[in-house]
Amino acid sequence: MKIVFLMLLLVSLFLFPNEIHKSLAARPSVVSIGSILRFNSTTGGVSAVAIRAALEDINSDPTVLNGTTLQVDMRDTNCDDGFLGMVEALQFMETDAIAIIGPQCSTIAHIISYVANELQVPLMSFASDATLSSIQFPFFVRTMPSDLYEMAAVAAVVDYYQWKIVTAIYIDDDYGRNGIAALDDELTARRCKISYKLLALANGLNMMGNGYVWIATDWLSSYLDANSSVRAETINDMQGVLTVRPHIPKSKMKSNLMSKWNSLSKKYNHSDLRLSAYGFYVYDSVWAVARALDSFFDDGGRISFKNDSRLRDETGGSLHLEAMSVFDMGKKLLDKIRQANFTGASGQVQFNAQGELIHPAYDIISIIGNGVRTIGFWSNYTRLLSTVLPEDLYLKPPNTSLANQHLYDVIWPGETAQKPRGWVFPSNAKELIIGVPNRFSFKEFVTLDNATGKMTGYCIDVFTQALSLLPYPVTYRFRAFGTGTANPHYDQLIQKVVDNEFDAAIGDIAITMNRTQTLDFTQPFIESGLVILAPVKKHITNSWAFLQPFTLGMWCVTGLSFLVVGAVIWVLEHRINDDFRGSPRQQLITIVWFSFSTLFFAHRENTMSALGRGVLIIWLFVVLIIQSSYTASLTSILTVQQLDTSIRGLDDLKNSDYTIGFQVGSFAEEYMVKELNISRSRLKALGSPEEYAENLKLGPKKGGVMAIVDERPYVELFLSTNCKIAVAGSDFTSRGWGFAFPRDSPLQVDLSTAILTLSENGELQRIHDKWLRTGDCSADNTEFVDSNQLRLESFMGLFLICGAACALALLIYFGIMLRQYLRHEPPESISTEPGSSKSKCSLKRFISFVDDREPPKQKRSLRLSGSSMPTTPTSNVDIERPGRPTRNGGVVNIES
Repeated sequence: MKIVFLMLLLVSLFLFPNEIHKSLAARPSVVSIGSILRFNSTTGGVSAVAIRAALEDINSDPTVLNGTTLQVDMRDTNCDDGFLGMVEALQFMETDAIAIIGPQCSTIAHIISYVANELQVPLMSFASDATLSSIQFPFFVRTMPSDLYEMAAVAAVVDYYQWKIVTAIYIDDDYGRNGIAALDDELTARRCKISYKLLALANGLNMMGNGYVWIATDWLSSYLDANSSVRAETINDMQGVLTVRPHIPKSKMKSNLMSKWNSLSKKYNHSDLRLSAYGFYVYDSVWAVARALDSFFDDGGRISFKNDSRLRDETGGSLHLEAMSVFDMGKKLLDKIRQANFTGASGQVQFNAQGELIHPAYDIISIIGNGVRTIGFWSNYTRLLSTVLPEDLYLKPPNTSLANQHLYDVIWPGETAQKPRGWVFPSNAKELIIGVPNRFSFKEFVTLDNATGKMTGYCIDVFTQALSLLPYPVTYRFRAFGTGTANPHYDQLIQKVVDNEFDAAIGDIAITMNRTQTLDFTQPFIESGLVILAPVKKHITNSWAFLQPFTLGMWCVTGLSFLVVGAVIWVLEHRINDDFRGSPRQQLITIVWFSFSTLFFAHRENTMSALGRGVLIIWLFVVLIIQSSYTASLTSILTVQQLDTSIRGLDDLKNSDYTIGFQVGSFAEEYMVKELNISRSRLKALGSPEEYAENLKLGPKKGGVMAIVDERPYVELFLSTNCKIAVAGSDFTSRGWGFAFPRDSPLQVDLSTAILTLSENGELQRIHDKWLRTGDCSADNTEFVDSNQLRLESFMGLFLICGAACALALLIYFGIMLRQYLRHEPPESISTEPGSSKSKCSLKRFISFVDDREPPKQKRSLRLSGSSMPTTPTSNVDIERPGRPTRNGGVVNIES
């Protein structure tokens, strides 16, 4: 009988191992977990009530733990004193708790997380510090969204309203610093930044008025949600403030908890506290532990502890480290907690691979009147702002287009619906130190007036006029950069702004690619591309102006081409076309006349051969191009004054070996060296307009320069008083002048808008005319163009095509003639010995054969006129040259 029982037992263990194991694993009647809270805080009070509410619901439901009662041992800790709070938390860890709810303070959570790892006790914390993670602390389980998501929501609001600088005010502890670090990362990803991180800065700035924006984290929303007795003065001071709140979707458990919260808060002596988002998360944390324990016991889990031999309290005292025990099956309970998947009061309770709750989301709320108003939502599902509930977005594929972002209207601080600028210069802000170049030449743009000690010039007026359009005052002071005896180097001025020696730099500062990599520039207030200055000689229109469109070589080749084409046509047409026959004098006149009459398409001679017509068509096309180009060039010469210069553009500048001038301090030097690959040894620095004129007059062979490369504003001012110099070619860079500011400076954006306003209302042009008025000869210079005569190189392709056509036609023609001659000349009369008398006679006969008039081809016709008698064909005999072989209907006759 015993043998049968043992066999049945073995079979049962084999077939139903889990069920037999569950029955053998006895569930304890009571299970204790711990909780570390700060009772005298709003969050701690709400959490304490939420924990007790969860215990009542769990223990009243026999299906949750199957008869096991869950208890919570709650301990108060001091979050203000980090050391004292740490000691209190370590004392609590001496109890054999299988899981801990809390702590709520991130500072203490860091310490307890180390202990929880060693004791293998799951830590169900609602500390949102982003530096606490399950990677570093495997037994740390965050039961509410991390600060990473909260700061992403705040950064999304900042980016949505296009604010670029944020003043962060926070408590200077681990929690505050880590939260601000997370915010800084999110703002950087959106090209925004934090300008100040000092708590004391907010006290004297009066920053709750019109034009300011306040965005608070969830501490404010939790405080307002939990406290029913917030003073009216406090609410009035917060009008228009934006804050975020963890999004809690609607659910049955949420409704049940809210309905009985008032009675629970009164029961546990927190009648002044209302339910906040923290309460929902803490409530679900307890439920997560209870469900994990039920699965833990079902899977054969046992609660047992063992001492760690490493923990010894040799010095005695109240901190008994040897009392701390390691939870034997803590890892198994942790796995059960991480496998949680249920709908709780806070929404879906489920953890991702990183140990974070899935689908974190936030409400964006605005404080208005005596309460708050939800203006939108942020969800990590799309990482965008929306007025659609996050739970509705989860039902659709994520749409991450920024065009879908939307928030409801907000009443901002100062009771205005207009979006604030987000910042203003405070009344007690520091004075801006603005660097200004102290120029030696071209002082019309900017320089230091030694008489008054003030900076003056075109650029100064543009800056002050733009500054006057800003809706706030800016305190600044100009500081001259440079000695005034030579133009300063502008790259050094820019570097001082980068090094924070200057708060900005204004003046004739070119916007270059290298400079934009370290600074931000305003909208350009004047165009300033690089141009080439060269000495010129003005052409005076005279009676021989009609010869100027072509160079001498072009005239010679064109005239020769007319004669060559005329001769080719004569050769091709002479034998068959009576228009090209006659006495030698008549034929020479015909060649010349026909050649030059094609210039006007007025030739009267008809071409009969196919080769002649082909050559003529190509030649007429060439004539058309030459005629059109000549007409256009002559028109330009007679209507526009011309300049003659050896430099006609950038290519001539690069290909020559002569010296090139540039202005001292200009970026033109580095541009020519690095971009145009011009040797630095060819460059010569010039410091004044007088040096410009003198060096261009001397030329490169006498110690001067061939040309000067400078920016157009300087060039236009220089040309207003120098009539024998002009711009060669066109601008070969497209740049402008702007004011330089540090990265992400709000002044840069506002001044750019102001400069555009000055341009639209004409004020910018008025300032230009005031300082940069041109002289008498500048008007003439602006009308000058380069004397670009039409050169042979431009038409070489056309002449080559025409020449090739003529050569090919002649080759084909003489081939045909040779074939005909050989066919009709007796073989014995042709000699192949060069130099013999018979050979010379053969050449003469061939030339004579080619020169002869080809007789018309014999025409035969058959007339049918009632009879069938054929007509007798008649023969035509060539009688022009008696004794010469002629063709007669295919028969060669010799007449004597």
